[in-house]
Amino acid sequence: MRFALLSIVAAPLLLAALPATAGERAISALIAAGAYQEAEQAIRSELRIYPSRPELLLNLAAVYVKSGRTAEARTLYSQVLAQREVLMDLRADKVAGSHAVASVGLRQVRNVQLSAR
Repeated sequence: MRFALLSIVAAPLLLAALPATAGERAISALIAAGAYQEAEQAIRSELRIYPSRPELLLNLAAVYVKSGRTAEARTLYSQVLAQREVLMDLRADKVAGSHAVASVGLRQVRNVQLSAR
């Protein structure tokens, strides 16, 4: 089963994706515009309905990284890695597993923390 990962801003971790629903398109637009607080609120609303959905957890982790909350992002990436892997459409021509995306995210967080020292 494939799920669509929301588009995020440009960075190796933050991959362009195909939003599947109107809510996901709205979240995607907020993230792309740098409206991280609003995106976080929208993602949290979706998480109340779908609490373990890896696409939402990964996008919330990306919002946390972009807003400097790397410890919280690391927790979410670890949570995704503890779940069953889900294939996600990143773009029209690219699919990746939730574990691969979370692993890249964890590496990015570690690199950010190491460069800050």
